[in-house]
Formats: sequence, structure tokens, C-alpha cells
Amino acid sequence: MALTGSDTVNFASELKPCIDVNGVAVNGDLTVGPFLIDGHDTLPKILQARARELKDRVAHREKILGIWRSASWRDYYEKARLIGLGLQALGLVRGDRISILSEAHKEWLYTDLGAQAMGAIVSGVYTTDSASQLTYLVEDSGSRFLFLENDEQLDKFFSARAQMPAVDKVIVYDPEGLHGLKDDQVLFLDDLYALGAERLAADSGAFDRAIAAGSGSDGAILVYTSGTTGRPKGALLSQQNLIAAASSMLQVTEIHPDDDQFCFLPLCHVLERLFSVVAPLAARATVNFVESPETVFSDIQEISPHTIIFVPRVWEKLYSRVRMMSDDAPRLQQALLARAVRLGLDRQDMAERGRSFGVLKGLEYRLLDWLVLANLRRMLGLDRIRRAGSGAAPISASLLKWFHAIGVKVYEGYGMTESGGVISICGAGRSRIGSVGPAVPGCRMRIAEDGEIQTLSATNFVGYWGRPEATAETFTQDGWLRTGDTGRIDEDGFLWISGRLKDIIITAGGKNISPAEIENALKFSPYIADALVIGDRRKYLTCLIMIDQENVERFAQDKRIPFSDFRSLCNAREVVELIRHEVGEVNGQFARVEQIKDFRMIDILMTAEDEELTPTMKLKRGVMEKKHRDMIEQMYRPA
Repeated sequence: MALTGSDTVNFASELKPCIDVNGVAVNGDLTVGPFLIDGHDTLPKILQARARELKDRVAHREKILGIWRSASWRDYYEKARLIGLGLQALGLVRGDRISILSEAHKEWLYTDLGAQAMGAIVSGVYTTDSASQLTYLVEDSGSRFLFLENDEQLDKFFSARAQMPAVDKVIVYDPEGLHGLKDDQVLFLDDLYALGAERLAADSGAFDRAIAAGSGSDGAILVYTSGTTGRPKGALLSQQNLIAAASSMLQVTEIHPDDDQFCFLPLCHVLERLFSVVAPLAARATVNFVESPETVFSDIQEISPHTIIFVPRVWEKLYSRVRMMSDDAPRLQQALLARAVRLGLDRQDMAERGRSFGVLKGLEYRLLDWLVLANLRRMLGLDRIRRAGSGAAPISASLLKWFHAIGVKVYEGYGMTESGGVISICGAGRSRIGSVGPAVPGCRMRIAEDGEIQTLSATNFVGYWGRPEATAETFTQDGWLRTGDTGRIDEDGFLWISGRLKDIIITAGGKNISPAEIENALKFSPYIADALVIGDRRKYLTCLIMIDQENVERFAQDKRIPFSDFRSLCNAREVVELIRHEVGEVNGQFARVEQIKDFRMIDILMTAEDEELTPTMKLKRGVMEKKHRDMIEQMYRPA
């Protein structure tokens, strides 16, 4: 029987006071603390210990101009020390905030840990944010120091400098194109390193003393919500929150000291911060930074990581690439791949039902795995994968099944900024496709009467920066975090998410429908990049659809369908019929009241810089419904 109301699931009782997790000693009861990894209660203390222990072993790699370059744990600590001491020389004091506006790279990590070591709170800013958004985030956080990637981001600061009076200094990572710049407020990273070196020469123990002064109760990072409704709010996470999150995660995920990880998402997102900063520090793993978003798939092929985590959009893109390549392959290869996938899906199905797959089918699958699937995994750069994850948004169960069928176990997890990035995780031996897994150790879950998922955990955030009223609204009277998501917990403790509480559609006939499941099914099509189901207080459901440009263009070229630009592609009769067919296939999976009766395609290309999308490429429902109101109303007019 599913758990509801005040029923809870608590896995913390299974923990012992001291546990060795993949070589990392996790100390303390994760429900109440103390929160320690290898005896340390802050991330800077862990970094200091790793540098002393691992010295010249590779901590991370970065691809620059096509060449992978390595940096050691000693480099990590020494560069963080120079940045921390340099900031101190500029006047930074414990409790100050700094902001970082940059793509993910090793200097992001150096700045993050160097500033935290001095007691500062670090806030990340998405590179796609506008000058006005940057202004809001810097002023809301009260950041005194602003780190920028390059001249493009510096231009944003210059255009709004007058609105950011709290900023004392701006530090630019990449000086290219700025060599003639003379501005008293602007420094380059090398200048900051030089200040740090002077400070180190004058007082060699200053950095170590600052690290020692830190404690688990210190504020560590500010993570601003995506702002799908209203202005973004800064969620403050403490060192305790991050240590507890890593401790919980490492007990249910395999991250080994010799692992190669892959960093792709922006580091200002809590998921990537946890996966590429906190967890590798705890587990001693190596992080590899993607060269650019355009080279992500080739970079994966070169690294062949052991662990990886992507948002659903990237997994969808990988699936689409395989589908398109298969369509171009000789018929025999197409047939072999199709048979291998079919057998893989059947194998999963039989395992889930506790039935035997059969000796002959098992031999055939192993043969096709050796002939076909192993080559496919190598081609994708997923041949060494031991742990693949999907997070930040719901993912189609059909997509997960497909990856499992080709031998890539993609596990879904669940968390949010306010929960420290982790609530529940699927994994080997504890996975059910479609579920986001049981609660991680130290986390308790319950379902409220209105269906909302609520949690009680040491990872739950301190509160919203400067917003005590909003913080109070996020917690129940008895201290549980309101997630805003709806779902159920089955009899074995697995959490199944149905959608966002605020997104539930109540049709004119009074039927409650969660649009997420329908949208995920639509996105499994290689021709549909995203979908937004409409229908609240209406007689039937409709949908706004974003097509996958690359795959639909390829379809049009193969079918000799003329088009001149993206808009004409979306409006081509054959493309409309293609999408109608895909929608019809999905409708067959749902009850009549949940089926899409009409749809419209968004014929404008959108990027993360557009107001309709969050930086992690999720559609903002309210903005989309407002901006495309006329298109929506067309679908409800009498024929």
C-alpha cells in the first residue's frame, strides 16, 4: 500500500555511526550530525587534506584548443590558496559574498574553494543571464567581488556598473581582447594570484588559519532558483548541508578514487555543484571539463567517463543521434541493432517481473551485445560507464528503458536546490524505472494530504537569502521542507513523481491531470525537443511543441521537402503531419481524457538566453502560456 498523509520512510536508522564508503570515512548519524568526511566538517578542510594526501595525482582535466591538460590536487589547493589570500588582500572578510559569472572550468573550482576557505559565501551566475539579471543577483546577494569569464561578460558589468554599487572589485579570468584595458575596478586573475603570492610570502600560515576557523555551520554557497515564477531567490546552503549531501549520496552511488567524471552542466546549478565539486572532493575522483557545449559529444568519446550526469535533454539528444545514425546504416546493421534493443527491453521486462529470460535468448543477447551494442557504447563514449545519472528535470521512462537495453544504466534521482540537491536516488540493486528511487540515507519523506512530497533532512537549506517570510512558507510547522512536487511512495519506499503541484491541470470536466508524464512521452520522439501540455479549466488537452531542429531538418532533406528557414520548416505540411503522427503514437499510451486533441509548433528557435527557458532548458509554463496565448486560443475555437 502506498504511503500517504503523515506516513514517512526513514532509511537513516540503517546507518552506523561510522561507515567506510568507497574509501571515504563518513562519520556521524546523518539525521542529526555531526557531519564529517574523513573527520572534516567543511569543503576547504577536505581540499587541504586531499592536497596533502594525493599531491601530484590528477584532480581535474580541461580541454584547451583541442588538447587535454591536467592539474593536480596540489595545484588545486595552491591556486585556491592564492585566490583566497588575494581576496583577503583586497579586503574580503568572513561572511562576505562573491559572485562567479563563467562557464565551468578549473578556475571556477579554485575561486569557489579559495573564497569558501576565507569564510566567504559563493554565488554562481549563469553565463546566459542578461546584464539586468546579473545586476539583480549581485545586488540581492550583496556580493563585494565579481568574477567574470571574459570580455563578453565584462561588457555586461560595464553596461550596468552604476546599478551595482556594492561591487568593490571585478576579476576577469580570460584577458584576451582586454590587454589595453585600464580600469581601477577591474583586475585579471593573474593580478589576483600576484596579490595572493605577496600575502603568502608575508604570512605563510594565513590560509591554513582561515581554513581551521571554518565550521560546518558556516554559510557556503548561494544557489539562485531558476525563477520560473517571479524573481529568483537565493537559497543558502551551509557547509553542513553540503557535507551531509555528499555523505548521503556516496552511500548509494559508486564514485571511486580512480574515476573519471565529466562536467557539463553550469557549476552554478546545485546538481553539477554537488556532482563536480563536492562529491569528487569527498571521493578523490578526477573531473574532466567539457571544452564547450558544441563539443560535448566528442569530448565524451575522448574521455569515456566512469560516472556522468546529464539533464534529460542531453540523454534525449544522444538517443536521437543513434536513431538518425541507424536510419542511415545498411539494412543488416539496422536489423541487428533493432533486434539487440528488442532483446534488451525484453530482458528488462522479464527481470522486473521476476521471470527467467531463457538460455537461448540470453546467449543471443550476449552475442549481439558483443557484435553491436559494445561498438555503439564505444561510439557514444559510454563504454566505461559504471554510473550514469539524469537529474534537474523528469525524464521519460521509455528513454531510460532504451538506455538500459543497450547496456547503459541511466539512473534517475530527485532533489532540488532547497534540499541540497539530493532527496532520493536510484542505483544498482535499488532501481525501478519510472521511479526516482528510495530516500537517500538521512532523509525522511512523506506525502501530504494534497499530494505534495515533503522531506526532513540535514541537507535541507538554511533559508532564502534576506527573505525570512519566503523561508517560513517553504517549511511546514513541524519543520518539513515543502518541495512543491507531487507524487507517491510505494510500499517498498520508492518515490514516484507525478508533477509540480502548481502545474496540475484540472479540466472543465473536473479531471486532475499531471502534464509531466504526457510531456515526457512526447519528448521520447526524436523529432520533439520539448512539449507543454495545456488544458487547465478547458474541455480537452492541447500542446505547444518545440521540434528537434537537427532531426526534423534531416527528415525534410531526406523527403525532399522544401524549406528556407526554421519557421518554414515548422509550417511545412509534411512536417506538421510527421508531428501529428508522433502525437498520435503518444496518445495511444493514455486514457481518452489525457490525450492531446490539437497542437501547435513553436516556430521560433529558442536558447537558454530566451525568457521562455530556464538555464537548464526547461520551459517556463507561465511565460509560454502568456507569450503564446493567441496560438493557444486558436486550438479551442470552434471548427
